Formats: sequence, structure tokens, C-alpha cells
Amino acid sequence: MRTIDFRAADATARRRLLHDQWLVTNGLGGFASGTLSGAVTWRYHGLLVSALPAPLGRTVMLNHLADAMEFPDGRLLRLGDLGAVAEEEDLARNPLVEFQLDHHVPVWRYEAGEVVVEKRLLMANLQNAVHVSYTLRAGPADLRLRLRPAVHFRPFEAAVSTPLATGYELRLQGSRYEIDSHEQYPPLRLLLRAADVRFAYDGGATFDVHYGHDAARGYESRGSLWSPGFFSVALPLNTPVTLVASTDEWRTIEALDPETAHATELERRQRLLRIAHPAAREAFGGALVLAADQFVIFPIGRIKDAARARAMGDELRSVIAGYHWFTDWGRDTMISLEGLTLATGRTQEAAWILRSFANYVRDGLIPNLFPEGQNEGLYHTADATLWFFHALDRYVAVTQDRETLRALLPVLRDIVDHHLRGTRFGIHVDPRDGLLAQGEAGYQLTWMDAKVGDWVVTPRRGKAVEINALWFNALQLLAGWLREEGYGEPAAVLGEHATRAATSFNQRFWNAANHCLFDVVDGEQGDDPAIRPNQLFAISLPHPILAQEHWAAVVDVAERELLTPVGLRSLSPRHKDYKPSYTGDLRARDAAYHQGTVWAWLIGPFIDAWLKVHPQKRADARRLLDGFSAHLDHGCVGSISEVFDAEPPFTDRGCIAQAWSVAEVLRCLVLTSQE
Repeated sequence: MRTIDFRAADATARRRLLHDQWLVTNGLGGFASGTLSGAVTWRYHGLLVSALPAPLGRTVMLNHLADAMEFPDGRLLRLGDLGAVAEEEDLARNPLVEFQLDHHVPVWRYEAGEVVVEKRLLMANLQNAVHVSYTLRAGPADLRLRLRPAVHFRPFEAAVSTPLATGYELRLQGSRYEIDSHEQYPPLRLLLRAADVRFAYDGGATFDVHYGHDAARGYESRGSLWSPGFFSVALPLNTPVTLVASTDEWRTIEALDPETAHATELERRQRLLRIAHPAAREAFGGALVLAADQFVIFPIGRIKDAARARAMGDELRSVIAGYHWFTDWGRDTMISLEGLTLATGRTQEAAWILRSFANYVRDGLIPNLFPEGQNEGLYHTADATLWFFHALDRYVAVTQDRETLRALLPVLRDIVDHHLRGTRFGIHVDPRDGLLAQGEAGYQLTWMDAKVGDWVVTPRRGKAVEINALWFNALQLLAGWLREEGYGEPAAVLGEHATRAATSFNQRFWNAANHCLFDVVDGEQGDDPAIRPNQLFAISLPHPILAQEHWAAVVDVAERELLTPVGLRSLSPRHKDYKPSYTGDLRARDAAYHQGTVWAWLIGPFIDAWLKVHPQKRADARRLLDGFSAHLDHGCVGSISEVFDAEPPFTDRGCIAQAWSVAEVLRCLVLTSQE
């Protein structure tokens, strides 16, 4: 259980109430998220962001729940009201004294005089439903709880300035309440599980909200929320009162009472801890296991794909790359698969993910991403497909599942054939040296993909170092699998391609002046000597393409210039384009995204490479993860951010919870625990 105590916090510490966040997910890509204080500061904040079938996608359905304790004399003790906590000068009046994660369920404890109130929030797994429960732990018996729902139905990426619907309507039927916008969205259904429930309808009030985080990021920051009125309910001592908000059908909502929902979700999470690798069950690892669970999803919008998978005896599964805004990305899924599913004992889901993506292969490529609310993927990536080979290798190593391997061999051979003869986006093997080249005008095909308008921030067209490391690794893996399955002749041909690529790589990529590798050769501006972390993959992968004599030098350069307590810088501070912070509007952030900004996930390849140079120093490698353990109490509490500023204090930025950040730290925790 993670606990943050605000009882003795000074003004600086209490600012965390506005800046640190929490996240709860539902296994569909939907979520609930907000600041610790309850203030709405970001377009993505909401108590119910439902994952709806295409073309809607993820949609903010319940933006806020203003909660307050109501005394008999009419006084209100506001817990998370928009007006009372949205500005920093009001933080001292916030009665929040403690925030906890109990098995990753957020718990708020409020104290004011003799009154002690506890609030819990969870989402039912595989349902678009949130349960918000309140329990009076101490206080007078005649207290009531006041809850005011506020809404602005909109796509979760839409500007907060998007006009409110003009036709919001509240419908009542017994204890059922529905808010309907009479637009394309389903109604928001509300059910208050309590005795003595009253509802005060005030004609539909509108509240103006300043989204401070959006303002800092250069986006529209003034929006409005609509509320039909408020609930008032008796709150007996130690008797939970729960509001359920959902876009599901009533029969689904009423089939799961709050007590059962809480008990079953707790048991599900306890089981996740039981089946995880033993090294992932202690406090740090256990927190990562529960964080990892938030990214493995059933993509509810792809109905036909799910039906096909079930017809084959499988289930459709994918990986959300990051919260709040990323969808499922091929590259992120394959890099994350070992940490999210194999280190956690979820091998069946790993198989489903691999087989799902195999069905999406087109022209030798797996999708780069699935756009929000769409069923068809986009394929502009040169590395995601090569990471697919690596993910399958790790899966087979853990499970010995040769049946899945054999089923995927035709797909793997087709992928390699397409790369050898050339496929989309200029991805092809150069017949002159056997190296893999990529690039086409208007596209960024590597993971360093920032592009602002026509400005390519990190131009990497040509032969990128990690692309060729991955290509060599894929060739060696497929050749080995083919030999094991009795296909000696095609295996030998692939071996020849691999040998030629390795020979050319070691001739072309070694930069003697910097004692490390070029980032790109034969690029638009020639060979790029920028010192970046991409060169580590030439050592870290199971089949390293770089000659062993150069390993120590490359690792030393990366350790000296790129390593931080929370990952690796994306560019050496000595480079003229280095940016120390990831702040400002979209253009400023993209200019820094891969130009120094620290990426947490890169600690994985660094530790892999470092251990190949220092195989007896696993304890030292384990200490490289200490910064992430501390980070779990900051940012999105209980998870790991996407990126960090490149200089102390290494402020967390970007997505508040990132799949490959969590996955690679968890994988390395398991790796460094083994003798």
C-alpha cells in the first residue's frame, strides 16, 4: 500500500494536490483520472472516460463529481469541489490528509474537526462503469453526503472549449438516473446505492472551468460543464455509500453491486500478484505488476477482429501505449510484452497479443498504431515489425510454446521476404551492403518520430543504428527457428544475409572519433555522429550485431553522457540541439522530445548492454532502478511517466503512465534478481 500523508505538508508539498495524479482503468482502454485534490486541470480528467465502439472511441462522460459533507445547519465541508480546490491558494483549505493506493485502488482520507471521511474509486473490469464509495469513519450521525455530477460529453481529445450540447436532459425512473445529450453518445446512467436518497434538480447549472494543465501546454483552457443538480444522501457511520456511473446497459450495471464489485476486483488484483514472477511480488515489484495491468486491454471497438479471434479459440488483446492519450501501438506493444505479460505470469494473454498482431500484418509490416475510434491500423513504422520477432522470442523462451511459433512461421518468413525485396515507406535492404534502409518523404518511421508540420525534428532517413540491430536479430532468430523445424536451406540463406549485414554494420557504424556508433549512416546529411541511446541495441538484443571488442566503449559513453536516475537522455548534452527540459506548447515540446528528454524505457536496453559488459554486477544494475521506486510516489502515483526533463530534478512529463516505462523497469527488476 502506497501512502502520501499531507497532515504536516507545507505549501510546496501541498501543491502536489494539483500536480500529482491518479489513474484507474477498466481493461478496455477506458479510465478514470484526476489530480489528488479532485480539481479538473486537464482535458483528459474525468471520473468516467468510456471506451466506446468505433467511431466514438474514448469519450469523457462524467467529468467531475463535486462532493461535500452537509451538516444539519446547512454548512458544507467541501471535499473535491471545482471552485474550492482549483486554485493553489485554496489548497490549504482542502481537508485531504492522506492519499493511498490499496492494491492500486485510490483511497482519499479527509479530516476536519471530528469528521473523518474515506473515499474509494474503482472501475469494474471490462465494463464502462466507475464506483465511487464514501464511508464516514468518524463524525455525528446526522451528516449527509452531497454529490453533484457535472458533464461535458465529448471525445477525450477534443478541446475543452467545445460547446456544450444544448439538449442535456435528466431522466428519472425509480432509483435510476440518466443524463442524455440527445447526440451520438450513449446516456450516462447513475445509480446511488444508499438509503434515504434525495435529488435536488436545479434546472441544469453550468460551471466554467479553467484547465490549468492544458493552458501550460498551449491548448484551449476554458471550458464549461453542465450539472442537473445534486444528490443528498444519509451517511451512516461505517456504512459505505456508492455512486455508480456507467454507459453500459442497466442490466449490466445492476448485475454487479458495489460490494461484489470491490471484492471481485480485489481478488483479481491479488491473483495478479500471486501469478507474477517471485521477484515481482515484493513492494516495488508488486506495485509495478498492478501498474502493468492497466495497459493490457481488450480493444472493444474492433468487434470483427474480436469475433475472428474467438472463432479461432483466442481472445483479442492489445496494449495501450500510455495514458492518457495513446492508443495501442505496435512498437510499444512488442517492446512492452515481456515486462507486461511474461514477467507477470500472463502468458496466455501474451500469446493472444502476438497472434492478434500477426493477423494485422500487411506487406510485411505490423501496424504502427490504431487511431482513436478506428478499426484499421496505420503502418508507418520500420521497427515495430522487427520488435515482433523479439517479443515472440521472449515468449517462446518462457513458455516453450512451439505450436504458436510454428503457426507464426509463415508470417515471419513473409515479413523477411518483404524486407529483402522492399516494402512500403522505402523500407528495403540495400543490395550493396545488406543493411536495412528506410525512409519516405512525410514519414518518421523510427521511434524518434517527432514532426511539427513539415519540420522533421530528428531526421533519421537512411540506415538507422537500432533498425539494423533489430534486423540482424530478426534474421538470426528466424534462421534458428527454421533450423529447429527442419528447414535447413532457407535457414542457411537467412544466415548469409545476417552475416553480410553484420560485416557491413561493423565497417560502417563504428565512429572511432567518439568511441561509439553513428546514429544513422547514409542519411540525408551523411553519417550522423549524434550520441544517442539507439546504439545500445547493437549490444542489448539477444543476437548483438556489434563486435564484442566495442561493447565496453559504447556502454561507457552511454553511461557517461546519457544515464540519469530515471532513464536515458535521448541526446548527449554536448550536442548543439540538446534541450534540457520538455515544456511549453506542442512545437516546443516536440523540439525537445528526442533531443535530450529522458525516456524511462531506455533503462531496459542500457541494463541489458551493461550486464553484458559487467556480468558479475547484477546488484549494481539493480540499483539503477532505485530512482523509479522513488518516482512511484510522484507524478501518476503508482506508475511511471513517459518522459522526464533531461536535467535535475528530472521532472516527470508526457503521459502520466507509460506501458514501456513500467514494462522495462519491471523486466529489469526480474532480470537483476536472477543469479
